Amino acid sequence: MADERPQEHRPRFTASRRRVLAAAALAPVSTGTPADARALPAGPEGRTPVEPVRTRSADWAEVAEALGRPGDMRRFMYHTALPRRDLTVFSHGVRIDPALALGTHLAFVRYADRSTLLMGDAVVTERELQSFVDVAQEHGIRQTAVHKHLLAHRPDVWWVHLHAHGHDPVALAHGLRAAFDRTGTPPPGRPSRRARPVALDTAAIDAAMGVEGVHDGEVYKSTYVRRETVTDGRLALPAGLGSTTSASFQPLGGGRAALSGDLAMTADEVHPALVALRRGDIDLVEVHHHHLTDEPRLFFVHFWAVGDAVGLAGAVRRAVDTTDVVPMPGATG
Repeated sequence: MADERPQEHRPRFTASRRRVLAAAALAPVSTGTPADARALPAGPEGRTPVEPVRTRSADWAEVAEALGRPGDMRRFMYHTALPRRDLTVFSHGVRIDPALALGTHLAFVRYADRSTLLMGDAVVTERELQSFVDVAQEHGIRQTAVHKHLLAHRPDVWWVHLHAHGHDPVALAHGLRAAFDRTGTPPPGRPSRRARPVALDTAAIDAAMGVEGVHDGEVYKSTYVRRETVTDGRLALPAGLGSTTSASFQPLGGGRAALSGDLAMTADEVHPALVALRRGDIDLVEVHHHHLTDEPRLFFVHFWAVGDAVGLAGAVRRAVDTTDVVPMPGATG
């Protein structure tokens, strides 16, 4: 759920995607309209998906109070970030910046039927995991995935995907807070007065990735969304909710970076994407689902590498081009 970019500036990946998929002897996947388009395709079994509606930060004031943390609007989503700044995590000798792979993210979306969807991705230690899950379940918050985003690391950290759908978002927020109170997740930090420059050639990374990245502290992020509308049950998901492809670069000095990210893929895209990642000397971490009732059915591969940042960006781009994605649309408007 990174910052978004305007749709009218989306680079095209069609030609390169066709070349890669042709080489893999796979037919190109079909394309559709963004989730916020006026006309939505029919959902499962011919049903028309329920559309998300736009809200304002003021509409979520009670949710913010219940969570004890402020959020921001990202088009249809009310988003709250809870970075695990309390943890000192090392993976393969690299100290992990919270913005690289230790960020909890929560999103609330209002729908035309006045219901609310909660989706989130929580970072918890292994000692916190079971208690966190127990409390979340007591408050009607489901877990749709429990997995790793990093290879060998200490302390052991797990990522838990959260899901709930109902008509009382404040109750869900209270439940989330109770669950996070069982962890060491810190309270909000002071907002940075100004963004510090990332010690990487971000212009070259943008050129290699084909998308304008964003700064998140000392980490630089490139993000894409699925081209087609993704539904969760009968709900149309806004672009950027639960179906993003992302690559994050943490500078290590001398133009080198630690790379962490994931690709959102349909079943026929999984093998070409994994092959492209390995041919780029990028390590595979896990392949799994994030959802239970998504359509199309999406798989995610988390990946890791350390090396020249621009070279890594080019390797990731070749994997991205095997999937049907476009740059993240604008965060405002």
